[in-house]
Amino acid sequence: MSYATKGLHHIFTHEQNFRIQCVIGFFVFLCSILLPLGTIERIVVVGLILLVLILEICNSVVEQLADILKPRLNYQVKSIKDMMAAAVLIAAIGSLGIGAYIFTPYFIEVFFK
Repeated sequence: MSYATKGLHHIFTHEQNFRIQCVIGFFVFLCSILLPLGTIERIVVVGLILLVLILEICNSVVEQLADILKPRLNYQVKSIKDMMAAAVLIAAIGSLGIGAYIFTPYFIEVFFK
């Protein structure tokens, strides 16, 4: 098994948020295939899914490194972890907004036609 595969396996088995984001990303990707999105829209959707997943991996890495370098109760470690979580949150909220902008016309056409 390659190092990258081992890393993906580790984060998938140990990080609940990553698993949740993978499931949500899968359903969003499925919607992007089933709905008649344009090529650019599909690229944006996939890019946003990847952005959130990559940031979640970075968040987990920074958390583990911070725990190694300083005790869990250290204020600076908590601050670093909070800032990384904020980065993931901002990416997720931004992705939700952009996704809503992209998908809303298609959902309206499919469900209210």
